[in-house]
Amino acid sequence: MSEATQRRLAAIVSADVVGYSRLMGADEAGTHARLQARFADLVLPRINRHRGRLVKLMGDGLLAEFPSVIDAVDWAVTIQTEVAQLNETEHDAARIEYRVGVNLGDVIVDGDDIFGDGVNVAARLQEIAEPGGVAISDIVQGQIRNRLDADFSDGGNVEMKNIAQPVHVWRWPAETTHAAADSADEDRTILPLPDKPSIAILPFNNMSGDAEQEYFADGITEDIITDLSRIRWLFVIARNSSFVFKGQAIDVRQVAQELGVRYLLEGSVRKAANRVRITAQLIDAETSDHLWAERYDRELNDIFEVQDEITEKVAGAIEPAILAAEGLRARNRSSNDLGAWELLMRAVSAFWRLAEKDTIEAIGYLETATEKYPQYAPAYSMRAFVLLFSAHIGWRDLASVRDEVEKLANQAVDLDDQDAWAYVVLGYMHFMNRETSAAINQFTHAIELNPNLASAYGWRGFTRAHAGLSEEAIEDGNTAFRLSPKDPQNTIFHASIGLAHFFAGRYDDCLEETQKIMRRRPGFVSGQRMLCVVLARSGRIEEAKAQFKILMELQPNISASQLRRTLPYPSPELLEQFVGGLVIAGLPED
Repeated sequence: MSEATQRRLAAIVSADVVGYSRLMGADEAGTHARLQARFADLVLPRINRHRGRLVKLMGDGLLAEFPSVIDAVDWAVTIQTEVAQLNETEHDAARIEYRVGVNLGDVIVDGDDIFGDGVNVAARLQEIAEPGGVAISDIVQGQIRNRLDADFSDGGNVEMKNIAQPVHVWRWPAETTHAAADSADEDRTILPLPDKPSIAILPFNNMSGDAEQEYFADGITEDIITDLSRIRWLFVIARNSSFVFKGQAIDVRQVAQELGVRYLLEGSVRKAANRVRITAQLIDAETSDHLWAERYDRELNDIFEVQDEITEKVAGAIEPAILAAEGLRARNRSSNDLGAWELLMRAVSAFWRLAEKDTIEAIGYLETATEKYPQYAPAYSMRAFVLLFSAHIGWRDLASVRDEVEKLANQAVDLDDQDAWAYVVLGYMHFMNRETSAAINQFTHAIELNPNLASAYGWRGFTRAHAGLSEEAIEDGNTAFRLSPKDPQNTIFHASIGLAHFFAGRYDDCLEETQKIMRRRPGFVSGQRMLCVVLARSGRIEEAKAQFKILMELQPNISASQLRRTLPYPSPELLEQFVGGLVIAGLPED
């Protein structure tokens, strides 16, 4: 790399003309003239107006760089809209359509040129965009969500030539379906306030100018959530629901209504060398009043003191009298924990993307944390949970991780018997071993330690559903949803409610719940199995067989004997009621 080159994070747009060679063959001179005129009159001036920089103009396309993804995507949608309007006045042979790809990533800047992975992904996105459409990467979607008057639909993960990992793609114009509309309506449901003070801690903004520091800002947010969750008189929305609003320009009242809370805490983090600046402000969403705000400029080693201070001040602003009675206990973490904490936060950030490759990355961070910092309990409990979840999903073999999970969870408890996550893992492990009573006891103990831990309620409900304890399972599931209404785990917890209805003989309710799951997450194997079972047991055999064909595409090697060995039903009768339904739908015995 020459002295003139540099690396930076950039928003990149790649655009080209659809069918350029065909158009040139039909009318070479005319097409070239129209294309140049359109570049000169329409495309290029709007790059400047959107604060962009034209990097290359290449016959049938262009490469441009923008200072923000908002500018880049706004330019792309504006151009495509205006080109479509122009095409309405052209005859078919004269119409010029573009495909546009937008990405945010690292680029190497060499003079006026740019190249690197960020550019390569943008080019591949452009290639898969629809004529007249825009394709963007998941990181771009996360930055623009609710900030532009343009709806993008989820295109899923796409394998791309010369790109090592699949890219999660979003497309404009959005493909709107009734199911998507139903889901959007449900997401905008206004939840009633609970009967005690309630708060959501929104993801703190990373102001460092370095995307690598996202985990640091996320970690500070997560720690504050954990600290506040331990306060029994306070209702705290779980991390996974708060993080749905990451990177969004929010309306305070709307967010509070969607999460069903009165108070919001938001803030920012700027980390540079060994110093950190944290700002935080507490908002009463009913009045939009700022109840408290503070800025902290500290050495990095003081980060835990800052987190504890924010927790105390937030709690004190909400309910000072109860705060005094409770007597908040600081976590007394030392600066020696900082390295372990950073590794844990990197792992958490990767894991909650809930993708196999990201989970492997998370396990790597956690292995390093437990090896380098053997006294740091949270790393053990999180490592155990990630391994067990990977086995449950099917990314790892349960038998191969069972002993390691048990050892890690017990180590976490030995190091810190107040770590609620460790008891969630122990409960989860007992559940997978069909040990219902032991599982419920561990989940219940986790809830006693942290009454706001949505996952503990959700997994306890999942365990109770498999044991036929239907009403208790539904109650737990509803509590988990209320604590974390936008949690990515909610698909699993919806499945537990569907299963609870199934074993209670309420097949219509089970079917309704299961169809809701499949609208939200097509391809979810557990939901597809449930759909086959409830249709078969309802006597709708042809529909069950049709859905079973879809299941076999998702899970081609399943058999009745395999499911009888692996599904965590403690009762042989309940296991047979479920597996037998799949056999009716077409499941082979071996």
